[in-house]
Amino acid sequence: MQHYLHLPHLILSLEASQVVRLLFRNLSPVQAALPLKAEYSAQEKEDFMRKCKVFVGNSHPKLGKLVCERLGIEPAPATLKKFSNGETSVQIGVSVRDEDVYIIQSGSPETNDHIMELLILISACQGGSAAKITAVIPSFPYAKQSKMKKHRGAITARMLANLLIMAGADHVISMDLHASQMQGFFRKPVDNLYAGPTLASWIRHNIPDYQDAVVVSKNPGGAKRVTTLADQLNINFAMIHTDKERSKESYGHSKPSQQVSTVEANGQVEQDEVICSTDVQTARIVKGHVLDEEASEEAAEAYAAKAFKKKARARSSFVSGDDKTFRPSLIHKESEITYDNNNSDDEDEPEFSASEKVITLVGNVQDKPAIIVDDMIDRHAAFIAAAEHLRKNCGAKKCYVVATHGIFADDCLERLDSCPYIDGIIVTNTYPIPDAAAKKCKKLTVIDVSPIFAECIRRDHFGESISVLFNSLASVV
Repeated sequence: MQHYLHLPHLILSLEASQVVRLLFRNLSPVQAALPLKAEYSAQEKEDFMRKCKVFVGNSHPKLGKLVCERLGIEPAPATLKKFSNGETSVQIGVSVRDEDVYIIQSGSPETNDHIMELLILISACQGGSAAKITAVIPSFPYAKQSKMKKHRGAITARMLANLLIMAGADHVISMDLHASQMQGFFRKPVDNLYAGPTLASWIRHNIPDYQDAVVVSKNPGGAKRVTTLADQLNINFAMIHTDKERSKESYGHSKPSQQVSTVEANGQVEQDEVICSTDVQTARIVKGHVLDEEASEEAAEAYAAKAFKKKARARSSFVSGDDKTFRPSLIHKESEITYDNNNSDDEDEPEFSASEKVITLVGNVQDKPAIIVDDMIDRHAAFIAAAEHLRKNCGAKKCYVVATHGIFADDCLERLDSCPYIDGIIVTNTYPIPDAAAKKCKKLTVIDVSPIFAECIRRDHFGESISVLFNSLASVV
């Protein structure tokens, strides 16, 4: 077995029969490179990844077991439990001295407990004299708090990065970080894997006429992510922008016309009025839903009057007594902070959804499938508003919501599934989704990305290049 331990460029050197085994027999890349054999013993499987231990945390055990199956090994034994007072206890059940240790712990609904569990597990492995400790975090927690969004706020993602390094992590592997600049928070190497090739492969095989589809970003902050996917699929892209500062004259579709002169054969000149096509469609959003062009003006005026009375009451609270002393309020809503008021992360907050806004699509989706792409789906408001605008006002034939991390906070998944303007919800399994909720949602599709993490772990263990991974494993999933 010694000549199988160090296989350079394993994926690229597979023969045709081995590629077939890799794709259709659910084997790991290492197993596919071995000669055809019906079964492998436990000792042979251990020889595939010698001097390597993979620990699976409690945040997403399903994904961790899939990664270990792809590697052909069993998860390393460890006891993870809680005391009666809520403290986390970790006990490693195997020697890790001078071995490469990989700890798989993703984000989850119980984020804080599982972060503490990860830190303690890293510290325990460091105390066990592990040669190298790699934290595999498919969905990085606190990713949205990667910059200071309001006064006296905290950059929590940077603090978490410091905690991981201080605990003893030598390497971090994640997927589709909310902001790629987060890699600068770490003083150790970070591999930010991409789900884009996997999502592009799914779109090619499951969306009819995907060549005519348009990839749409629901906010300007996701433009780079959308253009990357559009380039991989060789299709067009569009962008949606929501604004609370637009004037009433901008509501509704704009249909400019111009006079065109036509010279007939008899020499007469005729003037024709031609409606010019536009790639900018605008509509109103009231309480999280898009209004039609034909929506009654009474509803909008009533909402505006209500908002005006609310502001008037707020202004009157500043003035008290006969001297009309001005007393500024020290409490501000997040949406009232002006220096970062256009942050896309605030789109789904209650204050943002309660206000009346103008939604604008820059691009053309007429009679085409629209694919709304983002890095995560945690709340529903912005996705539903975008889907309603694309289908009702912009003429999109179908609408799909595609993201890497399906967080689905509260009733997000139910609301997206019940929206008649959304035809499909596609996410990966980087974040745990309850089986009961997944079965109830008929529109949900979960893509397995465990082969990507398994191959990344294997390449890192054998000292091979990980950059080849992005092109080589796009078709394995």
